Amino acid sequence: MIPRYTLPEMKNLWSEENKFRKWLDVELAVCEAWSELGVIPKEDLAEIKAKANFDVERIKAIEKEVRHDVIAFLTCVAEYVGEKARWIHLGLTSSDVVDTALSLLMKEAGEHLLNRLFTLREAVLEQAKRHRDTVMIGRTHGVHAEPITLGFKFLVWVAELDRQAERLSRAIETVSVGKISGAVGTYANLHPRVEELACRRLGLRPARISTQILQRDRHAEYLTTLALIGGSLEKFAVEIRGLQRTEIRELEEPFRPGQKGSSAMPHKRNPIVAERISGLARILRSNALAAMENMALWHERDISHSSVERIIIPGSTTLLDYMLYKMTELVRDLHVYPQNMQRNLEHTRGLVFSQRVLLKLVEKGLSREEAYRLVQRNAMAAWEKEVSFKELLLQDEEVGRYLRPEEIEELFDYRYFLRHLDEIYQRFGL
Repeated sequence: MIPRYTLPEMKNLWSEENKFRKWLDVELAVCEAWSELGVIPKEDLAEIKAKANFDVERIKAIEKEVRHDVIAFLTCVAEYVGEKARWIHLGLTSSDVVDTALSLLMKEAGEHLLNRLFTLREAVLEQAKRHRDTVMIGRTHGVHAEPITLGFKFLVWVAELDRQAERLSRAIETVSVGKISGAVGTYANLHPRVEELACRRLGLRPARISTQILQRDRHAEYLTTLALIGGSLEKFAVEIRGLQRTEIRELEEPFRPGQKGSSAMPHKRNPIVAERISGLARILRSNALAAMENMALWHERDISHSSVERIIIPGSTTLLDYMLYKMTELVRDLHVYPQNMQRNLEHTRGLVFSQRVLLKLVEKGLSREEAYRLVQRNAMAAWEKEVSFKELLLQDEEVGRYLRPEEIEELFDYRYFLRHLDEIYQRFGL
């Protein structure tokens, strides 16, 4: 079992301390760029780097007076640096610092989520290997269709997680940009070389063009990707919930010692973690919608997006971090009931072989329509009378004209449905 979930990495990443640390990283990267271009003397740069620091509580106290967070930050840093602080924030606007630092934070958060995603993939893949041959009924519309294996179902999830990892990698790349281009993006009091050098030091790419801010389609793509990953987790959770229903009970999420399912009914074992994941996915989608709303700002910039992002970006990354952790825990400790799968497989008394019989009759020379009529007639009787589909076929004189009893017997073999399973597994290197 993986350790109990804690928030240290994501919580600390979005802390006030780390936010201001990233702001300072941007300011110092710009100072280094100016120094490389010969504007800031090297000895002044050395003094700035040696003394630059801040105190979160002091920044908050200053902000109460000036009502501007970046000015409060700069004032606090200047108290540490002294006279050479005149070089800090040279030619910049607040968004040069805030947006570039936010990119650093989103990149770091995204990389952490990517690691979580890979850990979940490993857990799902392990279950796919373990239950490669655990036969169960496949369902379409919630109705029995044809046999699959539980491992096959898990491989479908693995492939989806691979796609989500690709999407998240692209989204991280999309937001891994900085902008040091001034008040409206024209470098009026800067030089594009400052942006290039500073971003390189920070591990970011310079935006090809920006206004006072980085354009918010980047952030919308990132948050939409988080919502898509949440959608996959919800899909997995809904599947587990469905298969945990009392009448089916093929899967069951872990029920821990001492756990209680209901204040009224002592027998209850409810899929509470899967239901929690289903609910939280809705928040990720709503946050993604808010990110899309942030794209349309007035002219070169307004700040209607800022207050929203202070909630949705830390919120979505932290929420998805938790969801990925809980889904990994759920998958690793999932209870599987093969005996119930076998019972459910046989519940329709052989109806799952209907397509096989249909195709055999077509092979014998019947038109598809005529073969369908013969098979459906017996299938409907099996449903309504709750009798063996195979026995009905053996008793049907019209079917008997085309299929010998031993041929009908041969059609009712579960191994037929799974004969290509090894080929599918090979696509995953298994």
